[in-house]
Amino acid sequence: MEFLLEGLKAVTWQQVVMYLVGFGLIYLAIKKEYEPSLLLPMGFGAILVNLPFSGVLDQTLQGGIESNGIIQWLFHTGIEASEAMPILLFIGIGAMIDFGPLLTNPLMFLFGAGAQFGIFAAILLAAVLGFDLKDAVSIGIIGAADGPTSILVSQVLGSKYIGAIAVAAYSYMALVPIVQPFAIRLVTTKKERQIRMDYHPASVTRKMRILFPILVTMVVGFVSPQSVALVGFLMFGNLIRECGVLHTMSETAQNTLANLITVLLGITVSFSMKADAFVSIDTLMILAIGLFAFVMDTIGGVLLAKFMNLFLKKKINPMIGGAGISAFPMSSRVIQKMAMEEDPGNVILMHAAGANVSGQIASVIAGGLVINLVSRFL
Repeated sequence: MEFLLEGLKAVTWQQVVMYLVGFGLIYLAIKKEYEPSLLLPMGFGAILVNLPFSGVLDQTLQGGIESNGIIQWLFHTGIEASEAMPILLFIGIGAMIDFGPLLTNPLMFLFGAGAQFGIFAAILLAAVLGFDLKDAVSIGIIGAADGPTSILVSQVLGSKYIGAIAVAAYSYMALVPIVQPFAIRLVTTKKERQIRMDYHPASVTRKMRILFPILVTMVVGFVSPQSVALVGFLMFGNLIRECGVLHTMSETAQNTLANLITVLLGITVSFSMKADAFVSIDTLMILAIGLFAFVMDTIGGVLLAKFMNLFLKKKINPMIGGAGISAFPMSSRVIQKMAMEEDPGNVILMHAAGANVSGQIASVIAGGLVINLVSRFL
């Protein structure tokens, strides 16, 4: 009883706020089923690291010897010292992705690039609001719509806001079905959203599927060396999937590896969600900038499609541009749902899927590029 009273007396109002944040993330994960594999461990971790005298942060052993607690050790080993966990997760992501729709229609590559506009718009906004360069870039990468990339970039650049950045990135990824329709309707007309697109599926040979991840890795290696760790592991995972001789390994990467790393990553990131650092005006600003980044990502892709339509005889449904973000396959499903709402017979899913997987590649390349650019100034 004495220990309980001592613990309750030690609780600050900031820690109470973090308990509420933790419960909120758990609620979104379980009740709303928004990214449960990440939001659930992040929410539980936010509670863990803010308990008074929490043993997950530090431990006092016999003889008064102090050692790192389990979450602090995981953070130092898997993220701070080596960035291992976010990078390893890309093997699983790559094994899940089918690049067939993109190889069938290479034009969709452009939308993956166009939908990264939110990154650079958010970096500018963060800089204007007073964040220094490494923090502004780390915050802006939320616009990649890719949680592991956001965590990796913020850690490599040494941002002190990694916890807020991770929460913003994964929360807005989960809210794609709400954020994207709003952004798309801002810059399109009903007539544009009703545009139909022909789809003529072309056979993608096994040789092409195998060569694609290898060639992409080589090209990126020459163009953006800082992106190789991200793109290389993503493409290695895809090569495991497409080679046709590693079925068990492909299934392991897609399920066991991806799930294990995701759970560990979620609870480990909570190390950066300690109340004294997390509960601040800066965190609210980061959440607002993250939302701005997601909206501008979508708008950037849509406006690129509208610009291309000025020169094309066969028009592109501009909603396809909005699918160029990294949130795969959620974004392409959202675009198809919107198309069906405007015109029940309109099927643009495969075009949207092509843009969506292109966004996965573009987001990791963008992450490497910003690391490379900022490293020149630090």
